[in-house]
Amino acid sequence: MAFFSASTRLTSVSISFSPFSRGILTPSPNPNLTPNRVVVFSNEVPLSHPPFSIGTLKWRIAATNICKQEPIGVDLSLSSVKECFSDEELHAAVRLRIRTFYDFNDSCGVEDYRKYLTEREYEALKERVAGKKIGFKRVSCINATLPSSTTLKSFAELCSSCKKIQFSNDGKDCVVVGTLDVNQCVRLADELTGKKPEGIGADLKRGYLSNVCVAKELQRNGFGHALISKSKKVARHWGDSLFSSVFTTRKQSITDLYVHVAVDNEAARKFYEKGGFIYENEEPAWQARFLGRPRRFLLWADLRLEK
Repeated sequence: MAFFSASTRLTSVSISFSPFSRGILTPSPNPNLTPNRVVVFSNEVPLSHPPFSIGTLKWRIAATNICKQEPIGVDLSLSSVKECFSDEELHAAVRLRIRTFYDFNDSCGVEDYRKYLTEREYEALKERVAGKKIGFKRVSCINATLPSSTTLKSFAELCSSCKKIQFSNDGKDCVVVGTLDVNQCVRLADELTGKKPEGIGADLKRGYLSNVCVAKELQRNGFGHALISKSKKVARHWGDSLFSSVFTTRKQSITDLYVHVAVDNEAARKFYEKGGFIYENEEPAWQARFLGRPRRFLLWADLRLEK
């Protein structure tokens, strides 16, 4: 099942995702796109919404060539879920997100557009993870991977488009099957802002999940829950790193974690509730209409209660 936080959906279930980097995309005209020019989020079930650098897009790619392959059962114990930093890992994570959150057709020029989106989002993700993005105290990209040589019968069970999400790790071929970002920041652009924790400076302990997704063919294997569990551990242990200001140096970990979920994405909401998130707020209809996307719920988890 695939996971995103608020707008994407796979043949089974998608998790949460937030916009990659939340910028404003001004693409050059492409005659191969439909007249409406609106990029469509995949029709699969997303668990969270993606904070891409492109922000809220207003154009559409006509048809869909999303993989129709039936879900594949795999042994979760063969997977690895960890923070990633290398260019290869970040690039593979972005390719999975683009593949999950967008529907593309096979018309001329679409592949170039896909590459454009991938490179744009890769650069935006790399900037955030490196701590260079203003407004983000810290960002971590977490990937769930499988060894392609020992799993899925040497990867032969996955369709060709899925193979684009593999990378080499210590000489071994791996495939990214799930990914998400943990963002330590006061708010995400164009999204509801969490209310906790309260107090002066307390909002520095607030975090958000974004870009949560699991490959469609591999949903319902536990990767989504493994990603959420790992993200909570990473957020809690960020207190081991130093937060510097002009007058003080102190430790800051995340105590309150948020995720945005599309109001009509009941599967994603249940997924997060199972993971310890509860309802805190919801977006007014006028705001969603203004931004041209589905209305969202804001869910909250108290990491102080986590073991």
